[in-house]
Formats: sequence, structure tokens, C-alpha cells
Amino acid sequence: MRQKLEERRYSQSTITVYTHCLRQYEAWLNGANPNDQEKEDINAFLRAVAKNYSRSTQNQYVNAIKFYYEQIAGRPKSYYDIDRPRKEKKLPVVLSQDEAKHLIDRAYNIKHKAIVVLLYSCGMRVGELINLRIEDIDSERMLISIRNAKGFKDRTVPLHPSTLQLLRTYFKKFKPRDFLFNGQDGIQYTATSVRALIRRSSESAGIHKKVTPHTLRHSYATHLLESGVDLRIIQTILGHSSVKTTEIYTHVSKKQITSVYNPLDDISIT
Repeated sequence: MRQKLEERRYSQSTITVYTHCLRQYEAWLNGANPNDQEKEDINAFLRAVAKNYSRSTQNQYVNAIKFYYEQIAGRPKSYYDIDRPRKEKKLPVVLSQDEAKHLIDRAYNIKHKAIVVLLYSCGMRVGELINLRIEDIDSERMLISIRNAKGFKDRTVPLHPSTLQLLRTYFKKFKPRDFLFNGQDGIQYTATSVRALIRRSSESAGIHKKVTPHTLRHSYATHLLESGVDLRIIQTILGHSSVKTTEIYTHVSKKQITSVYNPLDDISIT
């Protein structure tokens, strides 16, 4: 299965998740041959998964098992109909612009500050940030190239002059090679390290919201929308395949929500 996933050019994170799910399924079968299992047997396993894991994790198990039976075992897609869990409709956590500034100010050093600023000012995913290479920063055109992002798509995002100045200061001090951000011993910086520095900066800034690298992406998109940027442009910058994904930010935009008429507007409260 791992070989087939690699041939199909699935991301390493997806390969890790799918193979883990399949190992759990194999353990649940307790020696039984997976190719002998019928629809009801598979659904019994997924019902057991549903009792212990979140909806998103259950979906990962469904995807992994479907991949195995359809791509490895060669069963037709119409063979079974595993019920998918209803997707939770959670609104993203968004920082105010003041909170974003405090987060940036509380970064431990210039390198951490550059990471926080890039995430917030470009709306990058954490995987896109750690994969940035020095040559991806185009100071002449004031653009950043994000290569082989989610869905194996390339895109460009605007580079703010303040971000460029900060990156130049960071570059002179840390002298990175190959990747824009390196960890210890010159290896590529990890997503775990980025999440940790965001958490520390958030705690230091006294922000009580749960702040992750993706929170900065959500905040960037929401602040663009509140400043009047067209939703289609935001979709392009974020790399969303469908504008419906981008529309989530209309539900958390302070400008749109607070501008709605309230019955108290016509009532005098003393």
C-alpha cells in the first residue's frame, strides 16, 4: 500500500496516516484475511473507530480502507457504501489585528518573528512555510512562490515590504542555506517547532484563544475580507480550489457581522 501511495504521489503525511490506519485495521482483524471481509465486517470496524475518535479521524480511516480495497485489492468502488460521519461545521479561530501584533512582538528572536510574520502576512500553511527555499523570495516582483502546495499546486502570494525587510535582517544574522528556515545542524525546520514557537509566543502575549499556525492563516484571510478585498482574490491567494471554502470567512468577519441591523438600534436603554 505504501508503494502504491508513493507511486500516486501522495504526500508523506497522508502516507503515514493511511498506513497507520491500515495497521490498526489489521490488528482489529486479529489474524483474519482482510480480503475475506465483507461490507458489514468493514462497517463494524468503522463503528468501533467512531466510538473512540473524532469525525475527521474516522474519515481518515474510511479513506485509507477505501484506498486499500479499491486500489490494492482491486474491488470496484461500488462494492460497499461506508457511511461517512457528518462533518462538524466549526468556525475558525481568528485573532484581532492587535492580538496579531502582540503575537509578533512576543516572538523570541528575529527568526521566530520572521516565521510568525510570514504566516500572518502571506496566509501560508505551516507545511508551505517550512518548504520555502531562499530562491522562492522574489524581492524584485515582491512575490513569494509557494511550490507543490496542497493538491500539488503552485501559487504566488504578495510579499509586503515590511516582511521583506524583516527577512533581510533575519538572513544576515542566521545565514540560512537551501531552505529559508533551518533547524539545528542545518536541517529543515519542522512543523512541530513552528507550532511550539507559536504556542509560546501566544502564551507570552497573554492571548487566551487557542493559537496555531493555521490561526494566522485564518486571521490573514479574515482581515483581508474586512479591508474590502474581493473573496475571489482571497481564494486565489490562499490556494482554495473552491470559493465555497473561502466563504467561511464571511461568518467570522467582524465588519460584516457588526454592521447588521440590531433591534436595539431603535430602543433607548437607560
